[in-house]
Amino acid sequence: MAPAASFAAAYQPHIGLEIHVQLITASKVFCQCRNAFGDRPNENVCPVCLGYPGILPALNSEAVLGAYVLARALGCTLSTRTVFERKNYFYPDLPKNYQISQFGAPVGRDGAFTAEIDGLRAPVGIREVHLEEDAGKMIHAGDISLLDYNRTGTPLVEVVTQPELTSATAAEQFLEEFRRTVRFLGVCDGNMEQGSLRCDANVSVNRAGAGLGNKVEIKNLNSFKFVRNALAFEIGRQTAILEEGGAVRVETRLWNENRDCTEPMRVKESEDDYRYFPEPDLPPFCPDEPFFAAVEERLVELPLARRDRLREQYAVTAQQAAFLTAEPDTAEFFERTVAAGGDASLAARWLGADIRGYLNQRRETLAGSHLTPERLAALLAMLNSGAVSGKIAKQVLAKVIAEDRDPDAVVEEDGLRQVTDAGVLRPILERIVADNPRVAAQIAAGERKPAGFLMGQVMRHTAGRAHPDQVHALIDALYEPAQNGESNDRD
Repeated sequence: MAPAASFAAAYQPHIGLEIHVQLITASKVFCQCRNAFGDRPNENVCPVCLGYPGILPALNSEAVLGAYVLARALGCTLSTRTVFERKNYFYPDLPKNYQISQFGAPVGRDGAFTAEIDGLRAPVGIREVHLEEDAGKMIHAGDISLLDYNRTGTPLVEVVTQPELTSATAAEQFLEEFRRTVRFLGVCDGNMEQGSLRCDANVSVNRAGAGLGNKVEIKNLNSFKFVRNALAFEIGRQTAILEEGGAVRVETRLWNENRDCTEPMRVKESEDDYRYFPEPDLPPFCPDEPFFAAVEERLVELPLARRDRLREQYAVTAQQAAFLTAEPDTAEFFERTVAAGGDASLAARWLGADIRGYLNQRRETLAGSHLTPERLAALLAMLNSGAVSGKIAKQVLAKVIAEDRDPDAVVEEDGLRQVTDAGVLRPILERIVADNPRVAAQIAAGERKPAGFLMGQVMRHTAGRAHPDQVHALIDALYEPAQNGESNDRD
């Protein structure tokens, strides 16, 4: 339901995101159960995360550190005294019927995160960052709903932005940059399809310049596409209601990807409805100077900054820099390749094209493949020196990845080194000319048409190992007698 172009410009969307980040930790946030995705249902549970009477939570220091690192990277003011509270609500997949979360004193407040949106960079305000426990997972099968409590108690950081995004595509691009950031920080794997990164989107539409309108929350968006499509639909729906003189209902909605629309879920609750009160079994956490020092040690160069540095330091293109910083493993691999002596321009080009394509075919990751930065640097050095041609280099790459062999071993053992010796190539070329009298006649007449044919034949006879420049020189030499008015007949 998109608004007509005639009145769409009169309305302004205001979008804020609540991004849920599952932290990478060995155990859950308030118990010692294993924190892992994909295990058998209800395998990683205990009396604490199952909400048994009389249980006592114990705070996971690793989770707290991860939350503070993320808040610091988002430019937040870090809390020197953070408090946990009970958020009271009926959760079918959280047995206690309350969630241990933060409200009055979160980990961080008042930050800003810069993302590149439609080619322009601008900071988006971060209202707060707080640490809480995740709920379990509901599995619906026909008329039956099953509960898997493995995810219950997983450490979850919620990042709440200010409503400063103004379009569905802007929200999508912001979330993409955010995902890169948490992966570079190492606090979350960012796998949206597994639910470790997901978001709720708050959107209100009002006449331009009139401020915020009535807010609608869209719950549980777990892909960039769903974020974009759900927001685009909801902006159109609200705009059409306003244009007809109606009022947008404040409510929570779900995205139905099968029907490409949002649907009502419940009337939007307020913060008062949750009846927050301090968690009696967890004292306030008051970080000391060594803790803050540990936070600083965990900080890394963020994707946007690294993108800029790679362009300046290695003269790669903007597109190459964007690809190299899309994943932390790729950025590290690239810089280690250059440090090992690889040509930066070639490394960027090969990583973005041939290597990526070959790994995609094999369904392998760069980090999980047999290709190492040292092996890539060695292969590029052989390509630069003329020891192998581009075509042969691609064959060598395939063998390195498939067979776990070093490039120099592949070249020597498989006889792939490029042939540059004119004494080897000249007899091959002469035999081809002799076997093709018509070609010989054309050469004698000074026609250049056979040159391409001859190059292709020499490459075929040498399995692509002939050096093109050397072959070109030998072909040019065939024309010299004709150019000098001499016979090309050697008899």
